[in-house]
Amino acid sequence: MTSDRSPVVEARVLSKGFFGNPVLKGVSISLLAGRVHALLGENGAGKSTLINLLSGALVPDAGEVLIDGKSTGRYDPKAARAAGIAVVQQELSLTAELSIAENIGLGAYPLRLGLIDYKALRERAAEACALVGLTEPLDMPVGDLALGRRQMVEIAKALYRKPRVLILDEPTSSLSAHEAGVLSGLVRRLASERVAILYISHRLDEVRSLCDHVTILKDGIVTADQSLSGVDGQSLVRLMVGRDPGDLFPPHQTNKAGARRIAVEGFAAGMVRDVNFSANAGEIVGIGGLVGQGQEDFLLGLYGAIPASAGEAEISGRPGLATSVGAANALGLAYVPADRKKEGLVLTHSIAANLILPSLGQKMKNGMRDRGAERNLIASLAKRLDIKGDTGRAVQALSGGNQQKVALAKWLPKTPSILLLNDPTRGVDIETKREIYLMLQGFAAEGKLVILLSSDTPELVHLCDRVLVFSEGRVVRSLERGAITEEAIVGAAMGLERSEVA
Repeated sequence: MTSDRSPVVEARVLSKGFFGNPVLKGVSISLLAGRVHALLGENGAGKSTLINLLSGALVPDAGEVLIDGKSTGRYDPKAARAAGIAVVQQELSLTAELSIAENIGLGAYPLRLGLIDYKALRERAAEACALVGLTEPLDMPVGDLALGRRQMVEIAKALYRKPRVLILDEPTSSLSAHEAGVLSGLVRRLASERVAILYISHRLDEVRSLCDHVTILKDGIVTADQSLSGVDGQSLVRLMVGRDPGDLFPPHQTNKAGARRIAVEGFAAGMVRDVNFSANAGEIVGIGGLVGQGQEDFLLGLYGAIPASAGEAEISGRPGLATSVGAANALGLAYVPADRKKEGLVLTHSIAANLILPSLGQKMKNGMRDRGAERNLIASLAKRLDIKGDTGRAVQALSGGNQQKVALAKWLPKTPSILLLNDPTRGVDIETKREIYLMLQGFAAEGKLVILLSSDTPELVHLCDRVLVFSEGRVVRSLERGAITEEAIVGAAMGLERSEVA
């Protein structure tokens, strides 16, 4: 594939943050006509934010987007579409009740005498469908299609606008092998027709076979921008994960595993299928993989928050799965969600109320709540968390890190034996992260089983005794302590064979 020297779209030193947290830090990227450009990075690297800046969905805090070398000035989705930029997001933007043709043309219907020209719409939609191999009737409601076919409609919708720049975000995540092959052929054809393509995928075999150039983001910074010629999968993984953790992580502790806490065979919940898993007291078991591969469903199913099934199951020495959250709590399970603001805390309530919430009614005296015992418990937890000041103030007044410590510590009075933790250090500062790591090690040393889902791969490497890597709802690799590396985790999540990440 060849390309013009001048970029069709160029981002220059873009920076973007949310609520005081920087996400992109001076990122530059150039998309050239006829070049298939890969964008890679771990979870949270800033890929989605960059896509939204290039498509006008977000406004940068600093830097600018240029089209054909010219500053865009006021840049929004309408201006991006006018410039020929089309985006196929990982999350589909289709309307189930509308037909295939109506979805494809949505927002750009041909008009005749002020009304939609359905004949012209069908003709143009048919052309786009032919490009992606869609043969279903154009008047079929999109809601009647399988997920992979809906994905193809989403791609046809982008092609309907005859883009100069096509951004594909995980385009094959829900496609069959045949559909993925059709898409690969389409990408090559579009590149030969001088379309600039930005391709985001966690499947490195696709990246290496389709793309000419790669930009890699890490923690909001470009760490590599180079040709893909001669670059193997192992090198890409190392470019993605290479970092010096410094002294952030405490030394790993190995606790002698105690009694079996969980054992399931043929476990299924949500998108999770056929997982065999057992774990003992004193272990920290990591759950890794790319976002949205079933890890959260695994935790929620164990916690009884979503329907789950198993051929055989034992929790805390009792047969069967927890069928509700209340039943899970009674079995000694506690769950800390990833979104502390929406699911983990009641922000407008006090620190004290949040700390005591799971234990309401646990401290009783003469059939009434023992307020004195509750105050002592709150003071003890606040001291353990190093939360100074009035615990009567709203928990939303605390920093994100201290909020997360409250979301964790509120379970301690119930003395759970199994902790299910969903990204417990997401969005907290480095100092608090280390405090939480020490808490997790302390839990394991006390004989609790800690199951740690984390999108921060180094956490899994430094804290865990074992790591289960999920992909498409299944455990694709189980790594024991000596084999846990960032390269092994990311490589497994991206479908590389063991030999490629050795």
